Amino acid sequence: MSELRYERLADEFAGLIADGVLRRGERLPSVRRLAEEKRVSVSTAVQALRQLELRGLVEARPQSGFFVRSRPPAAPPASPRTTADAPVVVDLNQRLIEVLHTNQRPGIVPLGAALPAAGLLPVGALHRRYASVARRHPQLLEGCSHTDINDPLLVRQLVKRSLAWGGPLEGTEIVVTNSCTESLSLCLRAVTRPGDTVAVESPAYYVMLQLLESLGLRALEIPCDPQTGLSVPALDLATRDDQVAVVLLVPNASNPLGSVMPDSAKRRLVELMAARRVPVIEDDIYGDLCFATQRPWPLKAFDTTGNVMLCASYSKSLSPSLRIGFVAAGKYQRAVALQKMLASGGTNPITQRVLAETLEAGSYERQVRGLRRHFQGQVEQMMGAVARHFPAGTRMATPQGGFVLWVELLEEVDTARLWQRAIAAGIAFVPGDLFSPSGLYRNCLRLNCGNPWSDAIDSAVQRLGGLIGQA
Repeated sequence: MSELRYERLADEFAGLIADGVLRRGERLPSVRRLAEEKRVSVSTAVQALRQLELRGLVEARPQSGFFVRSRPPAAPPASPRTTADAPVVVDLNQRLIEVLHTNQRPGIVPLGAALPAAGLLPVGALHRRYASVARRHPQLLEGCSHTDINDPLLVRQLVKRSLAWGGPLEGTEIVVTNSCTESLSLCLRAVTRPGDTVAVESPAYYVMLQLLESLGLRALEIPCDPQTGLSVPALDLATRDDQVAVVLLVPNASNPLGSVMPDSAKRRLVELMAARRVPVIEDDIYGDLCFATQRPWPLKAFDTTGNVMLCASYSKSLSPSLRIGFVAAGKYQRAVALQKMLASGGTNPITQRVLAETLEAGSYERQVRGLRRHFQGQVEQMMGAVARHFPAGTRMATPQGGFVLWVELLEEVDTARLWQRAIAAGIAFVPGDLFSPSGLYRNCLRLNCGNPWSDAIDSAVQRLGGLIGQA
């Protein structure tokens, strides 16, 4: 009942903001006053304000309260107009590899690959930590096990950190991996066979689609809302005939939409899939980089049966070069651990210890707080530039975390062709159809916002807008 109350309360204030009753920059009632006036609990009031913050309608100011955002978010793209009625074979690896390789050419403005700028990452501190660990623990260079693959100190830190989002995880369910991508691959290998159908978000992160293609799996696209993520009612319909083998999604700061599923939808999804015995694989790589004051809970926080496999890594928050992640595999731990043993054995023990000590020292929390501020500001700068420089009729999602921006152009624009002209002009992005196995979103594109704003980036966005106008 309290969930319905806070959602209704959030909807009420969203309507007041949309109608202009609450104007830009205006302060909302305090939590206590809101609870008294609406005759709800303080917890319900807090959750309602958090919902408004997640929707991008209000912002929290330290020691001041909640305010209507001074610049309201751009109109989000419509939910996908259609998705494939039946699962489809994924066939985009070769073209995607070409796009990603070309986007990394020297001299190209890096609006393509979703990578944070090196200057935002603690590279120097990691160098020193590596040297210290190697000096103090030389035995870590003397051998590696294919069966005892986890550093107990790292497992302890991962369990400890999970307390902040509805944990704790069970240490025995964790498998340390070489990356979040390896985590996803291991989970898919553990619970599918070639030819199986995997329910995915639409639009979906293209690396997930690459994994499905490499494993001979078919994709069934489930529509997503730009603010609230994957449609649970649509997933309900798709999983009624026992044809879906597993669900694969990014519930927190999805890539490319930047959406965050509400807690009520997460709980419903977890309960529904557990009842139908459909495993769930969640990629929570952006969970620590969501913009809301409180980190959103992953699906795993609502899992009471071990049916959810939580995958994550530290490539977006510490360094892509670490190549270290983990999966909390629930009741599938043994199957996932076997796949890990067969695929790559133990993850680098020195890197595991470096990450463990970094988390233990407390520096990681400071790092992600700074990154969230940087990324939110960079996303807002990009949104402003797109609004200034792209043609009329352009629409944008309003990311609630991460550092990518999904842009929807007019129907007649083909972003695959636009990409060819943009690359010739020295500008990278990722065309929208690469986020759909059935070729949807041909008039959409994704922009990377991982770099501090500069005149060069603003100029690139302006030039890209000009190319769109010539289409």
